[in-house]
Amino acid sequence: MADSISLTTRQGLVFTADVAGPADGALVLLLHGFPESRHTWRAALPALAAAGYRAVAPDQRGYSPGARPDPADLSNYAFEKLVADAIDIVEAAGRGGRRFHLVGHDWGGQVAWGVAGAHPERLASLTILSRPHPKSFRRALEKPDGDQKHRSRHHRAFLDAGTGGLLLQDDARRLREGMFGQGVPPEAMAEHLTVLGNPAAIEAALAWYRANVGLAADIGTIDVPTLYIWGDADATVGPDAARGTAEFVGGSYAFEVLPGVGHFVMDQASQRATDLMLAHLGRHPV
Repeated sequence: MADSISLTTRQGLVFTADVAGPADGALVLLLHGFPESRHTWRAALPALAAAGYRAVAPDQRGYSPGARPDPADLSNYAFEKLVADAIDIVEAAGRGGRRFHLVGHDWGGQVAWGVAGAHPERLASLTILSRPHPKSFRRALEKPDGDQKHRSRHHRAFLDAGTGGLLLQDDARRLREGMFGQGVPPEAMAEHLTVLGNPAAIEAALAWYRANVGLAADIGTIDVPTLYIWGDADATVGPDAARGTAEFVGGSYAFEVLPGVGHFVMDQASQRATDLMLAHLGRHPV
């Protein structure tokens, strides 16, 4: 069973995190996406703990009340700060200077790609769910068929100043309907809304998009052993971006396609995804 703790970084930010597993186990840091929270990893944490890992799943910058700098100043949510948070959280968890495993979904996957690009020596392995390598994503966005551009059309709405209020109206109806349409159970969305379902949190979460328009990130070829998990029913990431990711990983690479699974992999196929993750971690020990 996971415990909820607070992790204070050297920058003075206080991250709420769920942790499980032996204190001396190899660290696995798990980064959630939007519009979710640390609860994304509810099924993975006990499995990781049972395998002897120390699993840490934080609510990220803006999602944790104690790590929520003013979203009106978009520099507070610049990509390099999101990447730095991951390293700072590892240090706050008592693993400064030591290698660890990194797992990320959606925006958490984007941050994980950034950590792997900037700090490859710190990672024993990288596991990405749904989010393609940023260069593969950008290339797909620019294709004349417009498929990926259409799938990513919601990003434009997130830039509008009124979007946060709209998303929370009518008991967060738009968030709930969008998530349920992609296979997220109502009880899972209810958990995420305990974190995200207030004006301060939703504005901070949307600042990630506003500070990093188009999910732009200058990340080169990744040399860390990488597992990329993608559901072929993903409404927001198309096959061109997903399959093209292989071109931007220079080290050991495994691409796992989950038939009939959408964008929110851990809510639709948590057992399969966790099994793949554990096998990958086992092949690349700290």
